[in-house]
Amino acid sequence: MLRSSARGNSAIPDEYKKITKNLFPADENAVKGPGSKAALEFANALGIGTDYRRFLEINKESEKEMDELLENFRNNLDLLIQKTWVEKTDEVRKDKLQDDVPGFVTGIKQGTYQKALEEFGIILEELAYLFFGAQSTRDDFTEYTFRIDNQMGLFWWYGSQIGNLKEMYKKSEINDESLWAVLLLGICYLTNF
Repeated sequence: MLRSSARGNSAIPDEYKKITKNLFPADENAVKGPGSKAALEFANALGIGTDYRRFLEINKESEKEMDELLENFRNNLDLLIQKTWVEKTDEVRKDKLQDDVPGFVTGIKQGTYQKALEEFGIILEELAYLFFGAQSTRDDFTEYTFRIDNQMGLFWWYGSQIGNLKEMYKKSEINDESLWAVLLLGICYLTNF
């Protein structure tokens, strides 16, 4: 899982701190899991608000629209992975990542969001490594990505935070609807990357 550190949270520019705090509240007394308003605000900050809202409102029975979204996600992610230049020693990682994506998509289609969350964390970790190399494993990775671009920094900060939801789910402090809202943020972002 991408590293979640206090340093990563301190790297967030002031204009995004409220949005990030609302998405993943740190206060133990806060409502667990992101609310739909917080997720939509975060999607807007990522520049994917319109698509996010449209796909969040997809009726679960609308298989065609869901299939289209997930197919576009899979195709774009596959393209990103293929176009990433890596050292020969990292080709195996690249191939494994491509092999992991269909299982994640299947999990989403089946509604097994907890399993999909775990798989998505691995996908994001490997994708970050392919894009940024060893820098992605350092404590200052979030700060580094914010220096490149604020929306990119927000996305990789998000990637470092989703692992925290696993424990919340196990304790029944977050439901499938909230997990879907969080997963959809990453799906929409990578579909439009």
